[in-house]
Amino acid sequence: MADPSPPPSGRVSPSEGPVRRGRPRSEKARTAILAAAEDLLLNGGLEAVSMDAIAERASVSKATIYRWWPAKETLAVDALYADWSGSYTATPDTGSLREDLLALLVPWVERVTSRPYARVIGALLTKARSDEKFAEEYERRLVQPRRALARPIFAHAVERGEISSEIDPEVALDLLYGSLYFRLLQAHLPLDEAFVVAIVETTLSGLLAR
Repeated sequence: MADPSPPPSGRVSPSEGPVRRGRPRSEKARTAILAAAEDLLLNGGLEAVSMDAIAERASVSKATIYRWWPAKETLAVDALYADWSGSYTATPDTGSLREDLLALLVPWVERVTSRPYARVIGALLTKARSDEKFAEEYERRLVQPRRALARPIFAHAVERGEISSEIDPEVALDLLYGSLYFRLLQAHLPLDEAFVVAIVETTLSGLLAR
């Protein structure tokens, strides 16, 4: 259930973080809030997250949290993105499409399988399907930043002559991430490095054949 206190309105950019209002943002407070939200999410799920609990853990006021995040769900998305960012620093550029994709995807899979992320992602997706405004935030804050990181990999592959310029990178990304998310959420078979390698090889067999 959403926190009953009314949040202020406002939108954010995934590259810049939440909108700044009033006094300059304290990076220390922001880091503490994100850490508190992540801890609550991964230990109790989205239902365990409330602005009151986050404020208590981060030693900040709820007004401080609402200054940057309009609702607990948007804060949860930013907490996930901040944590996932630890699995990469920049777009891989190894000189090989195959190795670039593995360098991008293997660390991410290791991260999302290290803690109960599937439960959190499932809850956020459910929220996104029933709340159009949050769906836009979810895509802008979490989905598009990761896809933006991956797109240059295909551009570099085209420049090297590995794949045709007619290849649609959005379709390729759906094949890759779609398979990984499906296994993460369904949990019917292991999501591990061997599966990442298999998905990359299978996707490349189609791309290179063209």
